[in-house]
Parts: sequence; structure tokens; C-alpha cells
Amino acid sequence: MKFNTKTIHGGLENVDPAYGSVMPPIYQTTTYKQSTPGGHKGFEYSRSGNPTRAALENALASIENGKFGLAFGSGLAAIDAVLKLFKPGDEIVSTNDLYGGSYRLFTRIFENMGIKFHFVPMGDTSGIEEHINENTKMIWVETPTNPMMNIIDIESVSKIAKKHNILLAVDNTFATAYLQQPLEMGADIVMHSATKYLGGHSDVVMGSLVVKDKALAEKLYFIQNASGAICGPMDSFLVLRGLKTLHVRMQRHCENGAAVANFLKSHPRVDKVYWPGFEDHPNHEIAKKQMNGFGGMISFTTAEGTLESAVKVVENLKVFTLAESLGGVESLAGHPASMTHASIPKEERAKTGVVDSLIRLSVGIEDEEDLMDDLKQALG
Repeated sequence: MKFNTKTIHGGLENVDPAYGSVMPPIYQTTTYKQSTPGGHKGFEYSRSGNPTRAALENALASIENGKFGLAFGSGLAAIDAVLKLFKPGDEIVSTNDLYGGSYRLFTRIFENMGIKFHFVPMGDTSGIEEHINENTKMIWVETPTNPMMNIIDIESVSKIAKKHNILLAVDNTFATAYLQQPLEMGADIVMHSATKYLGGHSDVVMGSLVVKDKALAEKLYFIQNASGAICGPMDSFLVLRGLKTLHVRMQRHCENGAAVANFLKSHPRVDKVYWPGFEDHPNHEIAKKQMNGFGGMISFTTAEGTLESAVKVVENLKVFTLAESLGGVESLAGHPASMTHASIPKEERAKTGVVDSLIRLSVGIEDEEDLMDDLKQALG
């Protein structure tokens, strides 16, 4: 089954044996009738499992070419479950340019529990191994990274992980399975903030994990059930609905993203533009190799290079909405230093390029001309 067909049908065979509903029904129930103690039809309590959530988890596994999918109450809940695989004294090597919420979870929660993190630039993967020792249990990768759009060679990192018999987890939120499939390149775990492109309509908060290995899946299922950070059936239904248009939405995100990136690059009030589709973007050739397009996420700095200039631009946008998050049908603009990455200390942000003049765009699927006109008037 090809990808575009998978988004609509993948993992959803015989989803409603009772009535043949085309869309999986919303099973808005907490518990299920048993014929005898322990005798049930596959579900006993909706924290442990719910038919609507199970349909979504099967669909998520299908589009990532995995075998086991897990859905959580948020992207951070999904990451939290992964980190609960480890114990005090374990170490994790993470890319140094990553979502501020991930950094906060790593440093303010799990470091206090005795897990050590090494934040390493991974544009050049040759520097990763020097941070690996007998306590290292996982490498955490974001690619493209948030918000600098750095590209990390997943296959190269996978070889390092396998050499040292450690896990490789990839945050695939920006690319989605439409643009890249990390499990096919050797990753063990794929994570999504399904709030973003998978849901696609800015109306649900959810996270997901997909794996191939059964033993790893069973550990994660145990954590999901024991910790309880699951999503509800209505949210599961909404993301299932979003998945069905993922392929057509991502195609337009990519088209509009390319147009906006090229417009910004030629504008006199713009200094640097970060978008993997440019030939001079770091690791552009790797992006071409491991991605099927370059996406709709773009970051840029103002020519003035000041906080005031960036704030003025985002406040003057009219079609782009100044808001947190990304990946919806509508275009959004954000100021990472004061919004999504404010939890990272300023000196650490500066090391990765998250300066006060940086603006991040999530380019939606509106008419391309309207997006250009809006940027023109906001930039002046």
C-alpha cells in the first residue's frame, strides 16, 4: 500500500465489525462489560485501551512503517514515556538544537532524577561518539530541528547507535512520515507531537510513539498504562480524521514553504533564512537524501538584528497568526526566544542561533499570494 493510501486506510481494516462504519466510532466509555471476571472482548478499561485510540495507534504505526503505535495526551507525555525506560545513572546524548519543552523536560525533570544529558551539535555526526560511554542508553535526534532547521543524518546516527547497542529515538514532528520515515533508516523509536501536522487543524493536543520491536513496544505499553498519560477517544478521532488528509496538506505546506522561503531570502529587511531546501543550507544534500520534500517550517532573522524589529514584524502580520504551535492549516508566526524556547537559558539559546531577532514561521495552506502580501506589508 502506497503512502497516500495508507493515510486513509492504513491500519483501519475492519474497524467497526458491528455496523461497518467507515470512520472508527468514538467509544466514549471508561469501562467494558465482562462475561466473566477477566473475560472481555479485548478492552477492559479505557486507560489501558480504547477501540478509538487503538484504531489511531494502528494507523500511526502504518504510516511510519512500524508495527506498534502508542498515543499519549501530548507530545511531551510521549517523550516522558520514553525517558521512563531509563534509570538513575543512565546517560542520553541529545542534539543541542531542540524544542524548548523537550529541553525543559530533560533538564528540569529527568536530570533531577539522576539521568545525565549531553547536548551535542549533530550536523556533523562525527562528534557524537566522544560523548558515549558505558552508561549511555539512547541518542535523541530532532531533524529538522526546532527552530534552526538543522538536518541530522539519521542513517549515520543509527550506525553509531547500533555500534554501541543503544537506542535511537527521532522526533519526526517537523517532517512527518510524509517527508521522512526514521524507522526505515534505522531508528528504534519515532516520536511525534501529533498536535501539529498529524492532527493538522489546531484543535487537539496529542503525542505518539511508533516502534518496530515487540519487546520495546511492550515496555512502552506498560509505561503508557501505568503512568496513564493517555489521550481520550474524541481526541483520537480528531487525529484519525487529520491523518486522512496529511498527504494533501503536506504537499501544499511544502509548495507554500518553498515560495515563502525564496521570497524571504530576497527581501532587504531579512538577514538569514533557515530552510533545508536551499542549496547552501547546512546538510542540504542529506535533506535531499532522507526527505521527500523540505516542509513548511522556516526561520529567519531580521536585517536589523534586534528584538524590537522581530516583535514589530510578528505583531504586524495579519494572515499569519502570532501564536504558539505549528503544523495547522493556518499559517502561524512565533518568536522562539520569548515563546517556544523561552525555557532555555539565553546563553544556551544563543549557542544554537536562537537569537532575539529570530522569527519562526509555520507556513499553512492558504493562497500563496496572500501569504506573500502579508509578509511584504509586515516587513515594510
